[in-house]
Amino acid sequence: MKAVISLALAFACSATGAAFAQDKKFNWVAANSEAVRLDPGYYHAGHVSRPGSSGGNMHVDIESEKPVTVALAPEAEWNNAAQHPERLRSLNFLCQQEHVTKATYICNIPPQAMVLVIRDERPNTDGVVLATASAVRTGDRYIDRAIRAGVGTAIAVSNSVPHKYVSPNDLRIQYYSWLCVDHCIQPEFRWYLKAKEKYQLTPILKVYGGIFPDHEGEQISVKIKSPVPMAVAVLPSAVANQLHVSPETLQQALASSSCQQRGVQSLTWECPLNLADGPLSVVVVPESTSNVPHKKAEIEVYETKCVEHCAVPPAN
Repeated sequence: MKAVISLALAFACSATGAAFAQDKKFNWVAANSEAVRLDPGYYHAGHVSRPGSSGGNMHVDIESEKPVTVALAPEAEWNNAAQHPERLRSLNFLCQQEHVTKATYICNIPPQAMVLVIRDERPNTDGVVLATASAVRTGDRYIDRAIRAGVGTAIAVSNSVPHKYVSPNDLRIQYYSWLCVDHCIQPEFRWYLKAKEKYQLTPILKVYGGIFPDHEGEQISVKIKSPVPMAVAVLPSAVANQLHVSPETLQQALASSSCQQRGVQSLTWECPLNLADGPLSVVVVPESTSNVPHKKAEIEVYETKCVEHCAVPPAN
């Protein structure tokens, strides 16, 4: 029974997949959204973005009835400012955009958690303070009397009577995710061991057949170790079989192969196959057939085969 080896090498996987199927296509796809009402001067904290070690990107659509300022703030700094509103003015904002009413907000994010922060640009005149995890209003001299409240309720400084929104600013936030949108399911491959042998060197060439490509660009891998320089080539099986009958055509056949190595002694080598060539064989022979030493050579031949999602349309 032929051994089956899991395709673990990234090179082989990418090379074979690229030749067999079209590349995945990515785009921004609408995710969840938020609808928020802001009083003059209020802040709203949106989603937290947590990119990887190489950073990431923020892509958001903003629609607001009245102008707002949009920016990103480090999550830790924002959480601290939400508890201590006097620290809002010292926040390190990133990609700040002012006077936004309708825009696509884009920002390259560093490798740290960042909060989307939106502030209503209208001045606040009633001395109201709102301090929650999602909305914060700084009132300067009123800060010491800030009262924690639920979202959607403002608390008057002069007393604890609920104060409803006056001239609210309706804000809509549409978030996007970077996702695969086309050719998302890719074929999966495995290496199959076709031949493995340690044999006595002779001037006669060795032929390892039974290779039947099932897609254009299918990979073959040959590992060889020999005490003398060897010629290795992949040939149509009909041509390889005739070399025993007409050995004088060997050099011409080797020269015609697009998948060959000459003068090798220790090598692991991958090569893409042509589907139009039909059944193929690997031929191995010493470069010099005179005075071949009484020693052994080792060879292994592997072929990749699609095992999952093999009906993916071929590349153009």
